[in-house]
Amino acid sequence: MAKPIPKVGSRRSGRSSARKSARRIPKGVIHVQASFNNTIVTVTDVRGRVISWSSAGTCGFKGTRRGTPFAAQTAAGNAIRAVVDQGMQRAEVMIKGPGLGRDAALRAIRRSGILLSFVRDVTPMPHNGCRPPKKRRV
Repeated sequence: MAKPIPKVGSRRSGRSSARKSARRIPKGVIHVQASFNNTIVTVTDVRGRVISWSSAGTCGFKGTRRGTPFAAQTAAGNAIRAVVDQGMQRAEVMIKGPGLGRDAALRAIRRSGILLSFVRDVTPMPHNGCRPPKKRRV
């Protein structure tokens, strides 16, 4: 019969519950993904671990209103408010996607008081890869 292996040190045992709020992050990366239907703003540290995130849908916008610039501005404000409390002063911004919320989210980030080291467009562009779907006839 197989004996159960005793748990020596689980991952949870060494952590305190207040670790998330106690961490000080001086520099981070803000990722903005703006599609036509929604805008998602994710704030990570320089190693890529997510600190805070928000989207137009979680801010209470439903349906077609999620793709609006105002919804993107609200989502960016919500995501950044949490990290400013943790002491973030400098950030890099990566913007991806063709949506309407690109400029509005960037405007909200600039207004938050975080110093931006650079703003980079990381929208994936095909180098004539896959054949696109046929054109839509309405």
